[in-house]
Amino acid sequence: MKQLLHRFIEQIESLQSKGNEIFPAGIFPAERVNPIIGYRRPDTTIFFSAISCFTLKSIRSYADDDTKARIDRICESIIANYPDFRNKDDLKTYNFWKTKPSRHFPNGRIFHRYEHFRIPDDVDDTAFIYLTTERSTAELIWLKEKLGMHSNGAKQWIRNTYPEYRQLKAYSTWFGKNMYVEFDVCVLSNLMYCLLDSQLPLNQHDDDSFEYIRSVIATDRYLRVPFRCAHQYPRTPLVIYHVARLIARFSPPALQPVREKLILDTQKLLSSGISDMDKVILSTSLIRLGVKTVRVPVENFTSKTFDGFVFFIAGLLTAYEHPLLYKLSALPIFHMHWICEAHCWTLLAEYETLWNLSENGGSDFKTKYD
Repeated sequence: MKQLLHRFIEQIESLQSKGNEIFPAGIFPAERVNPIIGYRRPDTTIFFSAISCFTLKSIRSYADDDTKARIDRICESIIANYPDFRNKDDLKTYNFWKTKPSRHFPNGRIFHRYEHFRIPDDVDDTAFIYLTTERSTAELIWLKEKLGMHSNGAKQWIRNTYPEYRQLKAYSTWFGKNMYVEFDVCVLSNLMYCLLDSQLPLNQHDDDSFEYIRSVIATDRYLRVPFRCAHQYPRTPLVIYHVARLIARFSPPALQPVREKLILDTQKLLSSGISDMDKVILSTSLIRLGVKTVRVPVENFTSKTFDGFVFFIAGLLTAYEHPLLYKLSALPIFHMHWICEAHCWTLLAEYETLWNLSENGGSDFKTKYD
């Protein structure tokens, strides 16, 4: 199946922008859509490019030389765009959209006209950009201190979560002086991946972030009410994908109590009637956790397979902490979906790599992947 991985990487490279009035060279074209109201706009975000770069770098060492070279070209072109998404005051945090000047809701007709819709830098994009670039110890220490300044309780306390979580001094999704505090289990999993990778000592913010991740798994909330656990990734397969990646890579002691539960829940969900792309990310998660799976025939997938698959959303009412508005925020009509074909192919490349490793590595798979 090595040739299949090569084909996926070629497809990803072919989708990378060569540079035009909407998408700078190196960016993967994306769209924001709301199918309920018939809304669709091209979106110049760094998000899908950065997470694809991270994923491609994670599988690079298992590719042949030509594929490695392609991955290097793809990632170099992506990374060249990072400065345009850096904090508007040149701090070392990053935004979903371009910052100087702000290009929030680009290529649209209404939202980009109003400062109200300009979002602050976020820890999700920042984590992936740090993970895909070389960072000094001083930069990593600065980031961790910055994260603490925006954690729950540092300036304000979270309101849009369950009462038992409101005293957790976990990290928030957002930077920004006046931004509300938000917990998202997937964002926290990505951030903790970055912080564990930095090898800096853990503190209470880290411990409480792990406790939130553990609890939403242990209580089944990620199964019953995923939106309340992950505003940006509000589907159970997405929560599993992110948490499994963190557990498989670092085996954090705080999450060991839910490891087996996560596996059993994933197996049960995988046997239900889910989409082909959800089968891919759930199978990837099980393989990471050392569990044998039935092969997903990704060699037969086309771009049509990706129709309806949503990896990331924005809840347009989640910023409002009024109980009624927060209740309404879970309705799909208030969700903006972001889609990116190149990232879907990246997920297939990741699956194909891990599948081959699991087939050839046996019990030594985890060590090899780590």
